[in-house]
Amino acid sequence: MKPHVEFLTSAAAAEQFPSPGPPEVAFIGRSNVGKSSLLNSLVGSRIAHVSSTPGRTRTINFFPVRWGPKQPAPDLLLVDLPGYGYARLSREVSEGWGKFIDPYLMERKTLALCVVLVDVNVPPQASDRSLLEFLRRAEREFIVVATKSDKLSANQLRSKLRQLSDAYQTEAIMCYSAKTGAGRDELWKRIRETVVARSE
Repeated sequence: MKPHVEFLTSAAAAEQFPSPGPPEVAFIGRSNVGKSSLLNSLVGSRIAHVSSTPGRTRTINFFPVRWGPKQPAPDLLLVDLPGYGYARLSREVSEGWGKFIDPYLMERKTLALCVVLVDVNVPPQASDRSLLEFLRRAEREFIVVATKSDKLSANQLRSKLRQLSDAYQTEAIMCYSAKTGAGRDELWKRIRETVVARSE
């Protein structure tokens, strides 16, 4: 069943975060990892802007999700975090993000799951490794999702996943293709399991 998704608000500072409500699932990754394409593919509609210039998202964007469109309260919130690691962005902008991204990741009580996106076609990155270490220190539950998986053969994909798994010290890495939709059901299953567990 296709979820009903809408836009709630954007936040460029911690005081702009919406009041805590249902469990939140945050998506974060490098600026050119294909995050907007994945989000649009996941929900089946264009909620995130896909730009030819990486790094355009400079706010945290909140999207309520309802499995029944007429129900009053959302089941969860999908949260689109700004990308990181794009060299053309000014240091001032990147440092400014830390003032509201760090508080969100460290202090947001309704944050149930972080979906960390990595490009399966790119070698392991120090910035991705640093993010995962940060989430471990913050004791945040996370999963790693390898995007753009349709660009590789089955053998190439298995080899790349082993490489990423070793580098990031995580066993299970999901694959996703926004182009074909491969991995969509598996990712939704994990999200819903997390939300149900948090709600119990």
